[in-house]
Amino acid sequence: MIRSICLALTLTLSVAHAADKTNVLFIAVDDLANVLASAGSSQALTPNLDRLAARGVRFDRAYCQIPLCNPSRASILTGMRPDATTVFDLDRHFRDQAPEVVTLPELFKQQGWFTARVGKIYHYDVPKGIGTDGLDDGASWQQVINPKGRDVADEALITNPTPEKAISAAMCWLAAEGTDDEQTDGMIVSEAIRLLEAHQEQPFFLGVGFFRPHTPYVAPKKYFDLYPLDQIKLPTAPANDRDDIPPAAFAHNCLIPNYGLPEQTCREALRAYLACVSFVDAQIGRVIDALDRLNLADKTVIVFWSDHGYHLGEHLGAWQKRNLFEESSRAPLIIAAPKAKGNGSASQQVVEFTDIYPTVADLCGLATPTTAQGRSLKPLLDDPAQVWKGRAFTQIVRPGDGKPFVGRSLRTDRWRYTEWDGGAKGSELYDHDQDPHEFTNLAKDPQQADLIRDLRAMLETHVRAAAPTTPVVVKRL
Repeated sequence: MIRSICLALTLTLSVAHAADKTNVLFIAVDDLANVLASAGSSQALTPNLDRLAARGVRFDRAYCQIPLCNPSRASILTGMRPDATTVFDLDRHFRDQAPEVVTLPELFKQQGWFTARVGKIYHYDVPKGIGTDGLDDGASWQQVINPKGRDVADEALITNPTPEKAISAAMCWLAAEGTDDEQTDGMIVSEAIRLLEAHQEQPFFLGVGFFRPHTPYVAPKKYFDLYPLDQIKLPTAPANDRDDIPPAAFAHNCLIPNYGLPEQTCREALRAYLACVSFVDAQIGRVIDALDRLNLADKTVIVFWSDHGYHLGEHLGAWQKRNLFEESSRAPLIIAAPKAKGNGSASQQVVEFTDIYPTVADLCGLATPTTAQGRSLKPLLDDPAQVWKGRAFTQIVRPGDGKPFVGRSLRTDRWRYTEWDGGAKGSELYDHDQDPHEFTNLAKDPQQADLIRDLRAMLETHVRAAAPTTPVVVKRL
């Protein structure tokens, strides 16, 4: 009798404890540019992301640590900067350097949350990695699901105007036949909803990762129809825009403006990209609707992010990523936390993607491991306009002529300062108060010498602090 009473009391306390825990819906999008309509984009149609922004805080100046998929995701999920993870390319796994680091989902798993992933959270090659585990991290999850849709089977139908490039890196597209549910990203949502339904009575950390709008730009035809080709406009820039920019500033795989393609082809590619954005937006709407239908919204933190920004023809024909300009360093970030006082607002404070880890942990009452190098954004969720004094550090590796070198960029409220190979291969300085599109490089302006000295000192301090002197080892619980 006493044993039965104790067991019943234990179960009751367990259920009550579970009810106190906040869920996390962790939504990742691949290669999403800063095109949210709610943030001022004039072309993209993103109604579902706009309504997510209306129920959370949209961070309009959030910066990734490296504009490349694998290293950026490793940084976000460990909370560590690239110099600490030593992940700079598409092949290395962060556990090679930090085998015992506790990732963000793993932290929740250790504390009793159900953790699951559907689709791309850690890095995958696209499209050949679709349907596999890619560079996933087994310690992070209790369950993983890897859908594989007709977008993979239809690869032979893709239009590739640069056939010398693989479709994983080319501006190529397909207005697909069939329904959303037949595409990998549509299947990801269906599986995510099933997980929500199955685990709604227990605390969960659910990663939902979309493969689009990463190239190849594949989406059902109805999303292409949202964007009449004659209304697609490419970015404009002064004719001499590139004259004062160091050659190293442009990605080694996109040195030729617009890949040498004619304007009409670029407009078709941009249309296809925007179609994919709207396709993913629709899928995110399905997830949010399911969360509401299951009455989970009031106890779920929703984090929406892209691994980095994306170029769509800026600076006279820069496309995709691997650059340190604003378009690729800055990326969409929305955090919707129940009862946050700033919900429905936008923050203009400079924040970093390393801040995501400590923020999510803080919102759910968990202590952040000392390996995480960011700071919690929880204060900004209550007061998005408060003084923050944020600085963002973004970097990228160039292959060089067999001698790789690094570009490092510092973003403050007003300035972006970038050095290539410590300045040996050029520097850049842009005044965002006067030049938000970074058209005028002030790095050689003698009137900016004192400012450059101060910004360089900040950059050097960051470099020294970012990388540990020994491999990171954190004992798991």
